[in-house]
Amino acid sequence: MSQTLSRQATDQRFEARTLESIHALAVSKLPPEVVDYLEGGSGDEWTLRQNRSAFTRWAFEPRVMSGRDAPDLRTQFLGVDLSMPVLTAPFGSETLLHPDGHRAVARANAGAGIAGIVPEASAFSYAEVAQAAPTAAGFAQLHPMGREENFLRLVQSIRDAGYRGVVLTCDCSTVGWRERDMNNRFEMDTSALHGNYPVEASGEMNEAFGQLFTHDSAVWGWDKIRDLLGSSIPWIAKGILSGHDAEAAIEAGAAGLLVSNHGGRQLHEVIASLDALPEVVNAASGSVPIAVDSGFRRGSDVVKAIALGADVVVIGRLAAYGLAAGGEQGVSAVLQLLREEILTILQLLGRGGVGEVDRSALRRADA
Repeated sequence: MSQTLSRQATDQRFEARTLESIHALAVSKLPPEVVDYLEGGSGDEWTLRQNRSAFTRWAFEPRVMSGRDAPDLRTQFLGVDLSMPVLTAPFGSETLLHPDGHRAVARANAGAGIAGIVPEASAFSYAEVAQAAPTAAGFAQLHPMGREENFLRLVQSIRDAGYRGVVLTCDCSTVGWRERDMNNRFEMDTSALHGNYPVEASGEMNEAFGQLFTHDSAVWGWDKIRDLLGSSIPWIAKGILSGHDAEAAIEAGAAGLLVSNHGGRQLHEVIASLDALPEVVNAASGSVPIAVDSGFRRGSDVVKAIALGADVVVIGRLAAYGLAAGGEQGVSAVLQLLREEILTILQLLGRGGVGEVDRSALRRADA
């Protein structure tokens, strides 16, 4: 009964009634070249496809007649309380989708009781997004590149804005080979990127993001991150796809790991994030919490990732579709529908909460 009422309430707030219908509405509102920028991947998009097919390699194994109460989705990630095991991703250039950008995402997150990762390449500063919804100011994303003084300036602005940690995007030393954008001759409007770079620092922005389109800049290493950040603020290594890199990041001081192939947008023909997740979880051995992104489109996807050892799932394109479809209201609808599907899956699995979801909830579907 409660699920029916909450679904009806969602329908009253927003006309789209499923996640797929929100996706369709978003696509209908955007120019074709922006749709390609949002949905595209690198190379021939093999990794993009693998991110989705990875979920079909696992099937659920329920426990019927469990005698459990309604599932409890509450959890924590690095001290941040979450009403469900979900964070929103730091997708940049978000004003291409809606003029309120990550301010709208933050307000929706606050309403849903979760937090987000705010991007460096945003139209709004870290402070502006945090001010829009202080309770949702979980983490802020940074690219480990460029001049050290600029990097440290941004770290200080993240601390001043009240974020709980920094997410370092470690898999973006250059932009992936994105053929949809190449065919469209897509060029980014820098006004969608400058939020964390005031006018007097525009040269810093051009220098920092200019490196993403060249191959002659130095790639930072783990030792440099250890020296620059130390214990000044907890940081999460984003872009981890192997046990080797998981161990290296933890050795360098990472407080958490984000298993990610950048939504299939960076290295072509790389392992799907869900397929990499068990190896990373094993390498971490419980020493740090694990997040995962790339390819998540349903509540059932979230539950499978939790069963394979993730602590939280980071949603990028899902949140972006909600933003494009209806701003804050659209993102709120995405989060509500996601919550309801996760609740439904857990109840049918016979689990009383996310803490009861482990590998026993799955079996290989391709065995």
